[in-house]
Amino acid sequence: MPIIFFVPLQYISTRGMKEQKEILWNANYFKAWSANFMLYFSFMLITPLLPIYLNEVFLADKHMIGVVLSGYTITGLMMRSVSGYLVDSYPRKTVLLTCWFLFFLFFTGYFITTSLLLFAIIRTLHGAPFGATAVANTTVAIDVLYPSRRAEGIGYYGLSNNIATAIAPTVGLFIYDMWHNYELIFALSLFFAGMGVVINSTIHLNPRELVRNKQPISLDRFFLLKGWSEGVNMACFSFSYGVLSTYLAIYGKEELGITGGAGLFFMLLSIGLILSRLVGGRSLRKGRIIQNATVGATISVFGYLLFAAVHDLWAYYLSALIIGLGNGHMYPAFQNMFVNLAPNNKRGTANSTLLTSWDVGIGFGTVLGGTIAEHYGYAPAFWMAWVVNLIGVIFLYAYVKDNYEQNKLR
Repeated sequence: MPIIFFVPLQYISTRGMKEQKEILWNANYFKAWSANFMLYFSFMLITPLLPIYLNEVFLADKHMIGVVLSGYTITGLMMRSVSGYLVDSYPRKTVLLTCWFLFFLFFTGYFITTSLLLFAIIRTLHGAPFGATAVANTTVAIDVLYPSRRAEGIGYYGLSNNIATAIAPTVGLFIYDMWHNYELIFALSLFFAGMGVVINSTIHLNPRELVRNKQPISLDRFFLLKGWSEGVNMACFSFSYGVLSTYLAIYGKEELGITGGAGLFFMLLSIGLILSRLVGGRSLRKGRIIQNATVGATISVFGYLLFAAVHDLWAYYLSALIIGLGNGHMYPAFQNMFVNLAPNNKRGTANSTLLTSWDVGIGFGTVLGGTIAEHYGYAPAFWMAWVVNLIGVIFLYAYVKDNYEQNKLR
């Protein structure tokens, strides 16, 4: 597996959490990290190609593409909140493996999509196990970290999906350019999803007290109410990313005349994410959470501005690197903020709230971006992405950072 080369072997402990030295890369954390790589690799292998796939195979227009692809976001959004409750209320490994197997199973559905309606149904249903798996896997990864290494570990955990995001679209688009074989791409996604199931089946989790029957079910079991402002902030940032990530491949093909440009875009985006996470991980370990969030969000907004304002190849690729550098600082900082706002027995709820907020923004960005691109062109859609991102940055400086400092538990 390619991920092995990114983690020095001397940092991996085969004795997990029983090791006296509080190392970061214990065996269980590395397994959760690797499984998360498989989750995002299998998912991102097909995601940038789906707009082209729907257009070529089913002759879908931009608006219809946005509607169809937003379906998985809706079901993912519904399951994020529920899965946070489930991982807090039931044995986490059981929940994790169940979600993972369903995520793996739904990849088989892409082989039988004979109509746009059938594809829309399968894609929409696939969003549920993807959303639940991401919450469960993230919560397990945080569980197996030592408290003293948690902030740093959360930052490095994101490297797994950053590396996957760098490699997977490039592989998928390469296969598309060379063989134009969608079934091969779907088969690879199925294989890597299966690897995630196998890896997580070997994780060892210590017994813990469950939330079940300790308190009545209420809204705060599904959504971290103290993190509402952070959630709104994340939705603004993901809205912008939803517009770009969904339409950049077809935009590059139609407007800039490049068919494989999205692969390099995601590669540069991920290089920025990786570099900033490596730097930001040390900063998070020193407790500079707000600093990471504000610096990252500020950098990102300039990347979106460049993408919207300059329609040229150099701006297309440079904006990817800038957005990656910004998001690599911002996202792990926000994840730490959500975790620090919640008691330990609501860690799953905190993670689900973060991911739910991200999905809300992605969903709105996908639908509205497609609608505006269909009626007015790509330029207004990308300007809308920048404006929403700028609103998020202003809200972060004006309210969110002070609200977090007042409400954090640790």
